[in-house]
Amino acid sequence: MVMLGSSIGRSRCWLMVGLISWAAWPALCAAEVALQPDAPQIYRVRSGDSLWGIAGRFLRDPWRWPEVWEGNPEVSDPNLIFPGEQLVLDTRRVGAPRIRSSASGLRVVKLSPRVRVTELDAAIPTIPVGTIAPFLSRPWVADSRELDDAPYVVGFPRERILVGAGDRIFVRQIMTARDARFEVLRPGEALRDAVTNELLGYQALYVGEAALEQTGDPATLLVTHSRMQVQIGDRLRPARDEAAVRHFQPRSAPPGLEGQIISVLDGVSQIGQFDVVVLDRGSREGVEIGQVFAVYRGGTEARDRVMSARNDQHWRDESPLKSSFWMGDWQIRGWESDRPDPNAPLPLHRKAERLSETYIVPQSRSGILMVFRVFARVSFALVMRANQAMHLGAIVATPDGH
Repeated sequence: MVMLGSSIGRSRCWLMVGLISWAAWPALCAAEVALQPDAPQIYRVRSGDSLWGIAGRFLRDPWRWPEVWEGNPEVSDPNLIFPGEQLVLDTRRVGAPRIRSSASGLRVVKLSPRVRVTELDAAIPTIPVGTIAPFLSRPWVADSRELDDAPYVVGFPRERILVGAGDRIFVRQIMTARDARFEVLRPGEALRDAVTNELLGYQALYVGEAALEQTGDPATLLVTHSRMQVQIGDRLRPARDEAAVRHFQPRSAPPGLEGQIISVLDGVSQIGQFDVVVLDRGSREGVEIGQVFAVYRGGTEARDRVMSARNDQHWRDESPLKSSFWMGDWQIRGWESDRPDPNAPLPLHRKAERLSETYIVPQSRSGILMVFRVFARVSFALVMRANQAMHLGAIVATPDGH
């Protein structure tokens, strides 16, 4: 896997990620691909673009790009797109739009390892993942026993309260030099299923890394890198050289796979584009890296203030002798039988009730997110699109058919 790496501008740097093998994508669904109302006929790719962003200019559902892309015949990998290219929208076939690259001005590239790496470095990334770069391999979800049993920071030289890179720390119970490098983690919030309240694990925040200098109880370690200051009580685990997953294949989540947002990283109150959220579904429920979910709001009970105020205002005047009592804000709910004796053959009568003082808020789509890291019972996802502010407890489900 070749990792793309470059910076785009000084104010914002996107980490380039592995490109999608479009040819390996299955058909996402049979429904015809919907274009954006203002989809351009021609678009020139610019430095800083992402493939997701470009697809969103043309398509209502960006993850369906493989169904319309004809490929780039002028380079060794026809699925690569480069800054400066012109993408042309062809709508001559009703219900089957196609997008192709204009071949004018593109260079012919010979196949060689060096040129291929240069191609990958120059091509635009799949998604702008600078926001999730620290979370591609660092987030860790553990159960309470793993955190309780891990070595922990007990103190610092010269009675300091907080330390950072270049400082030393004292850690309980590192008795062997089997591991030379450690990750420093901070126990975070408990993650629970939004419906059943099942404990799904604890989020462990990445604090930094430390190198072992002397074993013992306590052992002495040197902080070599810190994302935040180390404090007493932080846990340590042997550093894992995990290759961060950077090869994404966005695709619609399967029907029936639903969950809820149970946490948002960095503690924001309203969730927006490029925020990282935690879902209460993981690999045991079938969640996979690259799955795209829609975020829905609604489906909750809300108070009808008008009806409530009306009922509060007129309840003293209600009387069976008034027509408004019988012909007011009532609704027919079907038939039911009188119940002086359940076995008596009494006639049925209509069942009527006052209109409820509450109502169910209709569901509407508020955003799109893509899963980029999966654990057994939870997963991390990046918000790719936000139509409106999202909140904890929002429902996530397949975006197809909505």
